[in-house]
Formats: sequence, C-alpha cells, structure tokens
Amino acid sequence: MTVTAPPATTTPLFGARYRAATAGSVALIFVAAFESLAVATVMPTVAADLGGEQWYALAFSATVAAGVVGMVAAGTWADRVGAARPLLASVALFAVGLLLAGLTPSMEGFVLGRFAQGLGGGGLTVALYVLVAQVYDEVDRPRVLGVWAAAWVVPGLVGPALAGVVADVVGWRWVFLGVVAIAAAAVLVLVPTLISLRSPDGEKSAPVPPAGDHWRRLGLAVVVAASILLVSLSPGSGATGAVLALAAVVAALAAVRPLLPVGTFRGAPGLPAVIGVRGLAAAAFFASEAYLPYLLQAQYDVEVWVSGLVLTAATLGWAGASQVQGRLGARAADATLLRTGAALVLAGVAGILLVAAGGLPALLVGVGWLVTAAGMGLLYPRATSAVLARASAAERGNASAAIALSDATGAATALAVTGLVFTAAGGADVLGAFVAVLALTTALGALGVAVSRRA
Repeated sequence: MTVTAPPATTTPLFGARYRAATAGSVALIFVAAFESLAVATVMPTVAADLGGEQWYALAFSATVAAGVVGMVAAGTWADRVGAARPLLASVALFAVGLLLAGLTPSMEGFVLGRFAQGLGGGGLTVALYVLVAQVYDEVDRPRVLGVWAAAWVVPGLVGPALAGVVADVVGWRWVFLGVVAIAAAAVLVLVPTLISLRSPDGEKSAPVPPAGDHWRRLGLAVVVAASILLVSLSPGSGATGAVLALAAVVAALAAVRPLLPVGTFRGAPGLPAVIGVRGLAAAAFFASEAYLPYLLQAQYDVEVWVSGLVLTAATLGWAGASQVQGRLGARAADATLLRTGAALVLAGVAGILLVAAGGLPALLVGVGWLVTAAGMGLLYPRATSAVLARASAAERGNASAAIALSDATGAATALAVTGLVFTAAGGADVLGAFVAVLALTTALGALGVAVSRRA
C-alpha cells in the first residue's frame, strides 16, 4: 500500500480551499456533541412525560447499538462512492430521528427515533473521516481533527444546562427539534465541497470488495449491535445477569473481530496496532469516566455539581491536547504521539486508582482525570490520521469504520465488564468496588501502552 508524502507546508483550515469543509464538518460535530450530552439531562423528563420509565435504558443503548450498524454501512458505501452520499444519507437519518423523537406521542416512538439517530450518527462519524481523507492534505488532517475536538468544548460546558433550560421554558421536545435546522444549515455549507468530491474509483489502488462482502459485514454489525443491546437489557444482578452479560460481551468481540484489520486483537504492528490502541484507550477512559462522579459522591461526599466539574475539566483537557497535537503537525510523528497519549491515559487512570485506594484528597482525582483526558486528546486525532494515511482510497471507508467500531466496542464491552465487577465487589457503599473497577481500567491502559509501541 503506497502512502503519499505530505506537502511541506500547511494550508489554513478556514482559507479558501478548506473553508466550506471545515465550517460544515465542525457544525455537524457540534450538533452531534450537543445532542449526545444534552439527552441525558432531559431523559428523566421524557420518560415521565411519555410514561416509559421501563424504556429508559433502551433509549440510550438503542442509539449505541444502531451506531455500530451505521458505521459499517457508511464505511462500505463510502469505499464505493466516496463520502458525499453516505454523509448526506447519515445526516438525513439523524434528522429523521430528531424529528421522530421530538414529535412522537409515545415512548416506543421515542426509542425508534433514538435508533434512527444512532444509525445516522454512526454513519456520520465514518463519512466525515472519509471526507477528511478526500479533502485535506495529509499534513493538515491532524489539525482539522483537533478542531473537531474543540467543537465538543462548548457543548460540554453548556450543553446539559442549556438542554435543561430549554426543557423548562419551551419543553423537552425542542431539545431535539431545535437542532434540526442547525444540521440542515451545516449540510448546506458543505454542499460545494461534496459536489467537488471525486468517487474513489479514479484514485483507488485496491479493488472495491464485492457486494457480498458488504452484506457479510452488515450481518456481523447487526450481531455486535444485538450483543450491546443484550448487555444493557440483561438483569442487573445475580448469576443469570452476569452470565448473559458475559455471553453478550464474548459475542460482540467475536463478531467485531472480522470487521477490524487482521491482527488487531493481538496488536500486530502497523494499522492493527493503531486501531487496537484506540479501542483500548476508549475502554480505559469511558469505563473509568462512568464511575468517577459516583466515586466522588459516594466515598468523598462531594456535591453532585462539583463531581460534574471533573468531567468538564476533562473536556477542556481533551480539546486542549488535541489542539497541541494539531499545532505540532508533521514535526511530531504519529507513532510518538500515540505512545505519549497512551502513556498519559495509563498514568492518569493509575493515579486515580492510587488516590482511591489510599484515601488521598479528592482534588487529586480531578488532576488524574485531566492527565487522562490530555492523553486521549493526543491519541485520538493522531490515530485517525495514521489510519487514513495507511488506507488506500478504496479502503478509507472500512478503515474509518474500523476506528469507530474499535472505540464503540471497546467502550461498550469495558462498561459491561466493569459493571459486573462493581456489583460483585459490593457496589457504591464499598470502596473496594471502585478500586476493583479502576484496577481493571488501569490494566486496560497498560495493555494500550504495550500495543502503542507496535503502532
């Protein structure tokens, strides 16, 4: 596989060449980020208003599961026709999901809308990665990916609060309906760029997989999605719940393996290791994040809003580190930043483990989490850039889907296993339960460091 050397100089991201692509893609990332962060705020109100408390968990897990299918579908489609049509279809699906969620009179319809949002959101992520490969020079890709990370900052700071205000003033439905117009405007900004895109047919260096492979990949994606749903719907405690959850984790990993580059699970050098590092980092980060506010509230008696500040600080740390790697550009090798990022993730999570186990001040939890987030900010965009650089035009879609799948599956399976560990160790009333979870995520971080040295 031939990799073209990047040009020596960078091009302004908001200059004439990239302006439409940068502005449109950042707006779409902003919309997706706001919706992802805001929905948790209004979900209790939605469930109460529609009388669907029993559907509460499914409203979240349906989105995650559908996203897996959307990723694979968009990836195989993009390898055939480029980014434009998969991107437009993904945004349309996302908008349909928003409209359905905002207009439905029933909780069943709301869950269906969330499913459509997941399909569109998963496809959008992959289509935007392919767009970056088609539009931006290799030297400019880390910079635009860093700007995408920055697009999460404002939603991370004000999204939940703004969603609460909207729900109180005009009703929760406008949390969904209000962003449809922003998504439509972002697509209009992107139209000139999408029209100019070439199909990969004119530039590919490897044949496009046959149609049968497309359906095989979709079938495997459905198995992964069903497994994620099974994890979320399995009983919360007891032997039956544990067995079902573990079976679902095994099924998800078995089904996702053929969707990733050969050797990803063993950290084979090159592209498999790059994608493996992303999955392990996602597993360590998101599984830890789920328990940090809980740890601060249950064991340190910290106020809820103060525990939330830890997550806000992480948003800033992630975005700041992403900007740093973007500014470094070609002066810092992808492999160097992958290793540095993985090391910071391990250092941060291991530090929080020591804080919890030793009963050290709660402030140190925030410090550790800021270090962890900075590691993610260095690692995430550079992993994407490295994968796109190693993929031919006919492989960008499936390669981008592999990155997103590694993230989603890594996070989902780690959350499932840490949930089992947390429950088995005694739950929130037992400090040892938090220590056990953090020990597991520290081990995942250590494995990520080992794999990063093969990237």
